Amino acid sequence: MFKNITHVFFDLDHTLWDFETNSREALSEIFEKFDLGNRGVRGPIDFIRVYEKINHRMWDEYRKGERSKARLRKDRFPTALSLFEIKDNDLAIEINEYYLEHSPRKPNLFDHAHNTLDYLSEKYKLYIITNGFQEIQTIKMHNSGLDHYFEETITSEMVGVRKPDPKIFAYALNRGNARPDQSVMIGDDADVDVVGAQKCGMKGIFFNPNEIGHEKEVDKEISSLSELKSIL
Repeated sequence: MFKNITHVFFDLDHTLWDFETNSREALSEIFEKFDLGNRGVRGPIDFIRVYEKINHRMWDEYRKGERSKARLRKDRFPTALSLFEIKDNDLAIEINEYYLEHSPRKPNLFDHAHNTLDYLSEKYKLYIITNGFQEIQTIKMHNSGLDHYFEETITSEMVGVRKPDPKIFAYALNRGNARPDQSVMIGDDADVDVVGAQKCGMKGIFFNPNEIGHEKEVDKEISSLSELKSIL
């Protein structure tokens, strides 16, 4: 199935760059730096739990086109703080600025990321396709040492549409001068990454490190990036 592959496309967040670990490190720092324990937040775990629930919902709205980038950034921390009865807009702005400055600079990747990319980059042209914001993804790629593996990082902001819209996959294929039947997309979202790519004629590999149950028809499923060495 994968013998004729020439181009490999990766998602970034939750696939190579360990979003949860990096984000939680920054959020724990925020809890301490802004003394949230003395403002009514019981502990960093509570703060992280509440923020992640809100951020996940707002990102889902952003992906559906129901929330703008500006509103996503403006609303998530004030909303989280309000649930702890903290209504301080200046504080929310400071926290948001700290998060945007420090979270993308965290270097944590999923296990075997570098070894796997060392292997793949010798055999294939590698690209990133991400719904993340252009300036943030550039920082993540550089600080985690990923940028030298990839020919280009293609973001939804560049294309004007978000995965799973076929236009972003078509754009990426065109940028790489790649044929769909000789290309594979690897990502952690079965619908957005894998099924979206399959609809464009690409192969799709579902990265499912937590082995979450699903009923999607993916071409291949892996729980560790190291498995790619035996597939590709």
